[in-house]
Amino acid sequence: MEYLEIKGGRSLSGTVRISGAKNAALPILSATLLAGGGFEIDQVPDLQDVRILLRLLKELGVEVKDKGPSGLLLDSEKLESFEAPYDLVRRMRASVLVLGPLVARLGRARVSLPGGCAIGARPIDFHLKGLELMGAKLEIREGFVEARAKRLIGAHIYFDVPSVTGTENLMMAACLAKGKTVLENAAKEPEVVALGEMLREMGAGISGLGTGTIVVEGSRELRPVYCKIIPDRIEAGTYLMAAGAAGGELVIENCIPEHLETVIIKLKAAGLKIKEAGPGRIKVKKRGRLKSVDVKTQPYPGFPTDLQAQIMVLMATAGKLSVVTETIFENRFMHVAELKRLGADIRVEGRSAIVRGVKYLYGAPVMATDLRASACLVLAGLAARGTTLVQGLEHLDRGYEKMDEKLAALGARIRRVRQKGDISRDCT
Repeated sequence: MEYLEIKGGRSLSGTVRISGAKNAALPILSATLLAGGGFEIDQVPDLQDVRILLRLLKELGVEVKDKGPSGLLLDSEKLESFEAPYDLVRRMRASVLVLGPLVARLGRARVSLPGGCAIGARPIDFHLKGLELMGAKLEIREGFVEARAKRLIGAHIYFDVPSVTGTENLMMAACLAKGKTVLENAAKEPEVVALGEMLREMGAGISGLGTGTIVVEGSRELRPVYCKIIPDRIEAGTYLMAAGAAGGELVIENCIPEHLETVIIKLKAAGLKIKEAGPGRIKVKKRGRLKSVDVKTQPYPGFPTDLQAQIMVLMATAGKLSVVTETIFENRFMHVAELKRLGADIRVEGRSAIVRGVKYLYGAPVMATDLRASACLVLAGLAARGTTLVQGLEHLDRGYEKMDEKLAALGARIRRVRQKGDISRDCT
């Protein structure tokens, strides 16, 4: 068993560098399936989800080589398969992003129905309906989606609710389709924009990135390109909140402040001192107890669902009462029970959590249930008195590159421990 041991109560100081964005890397790596030849992708985060996708790309016939500490060379000239196997796709829902590129380039795909974090149903209906509108013949059998199309045809596709992976999958598929594809009520996230900009470099005609209507003019052939992954706004937001949980002063570098505007506004309202400290750098300082603020998650540019659990840690020790409302996923309060083990006063009512700030949290063994819940519990451990043991690190390692090492470099008393058996006796 592997877990983090965190001895709380120590403030943070120093500079932390943000890694490339997981949620940008996954679709960009999938997009290399659209064109034969050599791609160079830079600032690729070393994460479990990325490793799984690279294994999947290799299964499909993509050659993958390391180039420097965070660079990759991918050659997708000779694809050997159109099947994404269950063993890989079940471990990461974003593996479904290979569906659109495979159908568009090879005319055929067989992709296992996806797995991932247990935070809600997250169906892929948007992906399938969109491909059907583009002329693909679909069949679901034995747990696989099988899609065929001699060549996809441009279509007008409307999303009932904005879907990030749905927008990305269909935008990639449309790049090799015949004619024009219009994606209405499309996702506006920076990661969608980053993918679209890469596809434009590859030769696709794309307009409307960052708006609710994306128009793609299909092309017969695309070309390989160089692409640098954008910094991870969720990781940056998590470290902003780490300063809020533990106290102290941090400089967060290699970030894009514009991607965090809503988050920064909310954290300033809670009492954190935040300002830009040069290009791609943010300084954050906490002094004294934070104020309670209400939070409601929304699609970008609203407050991100991927930072809901982390800001709940700050509200757990804030001055008064706050309400945290989750509108994106129906099952994203599983961290509440674990925070209550640390002494938090939280009551869940439907899609809202009512958080009454307590003076202190206290260390205890806790179990992470999903990716962002794991980061939430690490932050809670930084804030708590005594020792917190965080289990379920397979979730943390899916989305945070060397988080324990980065926090230790900032002064946190945190270490990764491997041990057999029950760890509860180690919590003092």
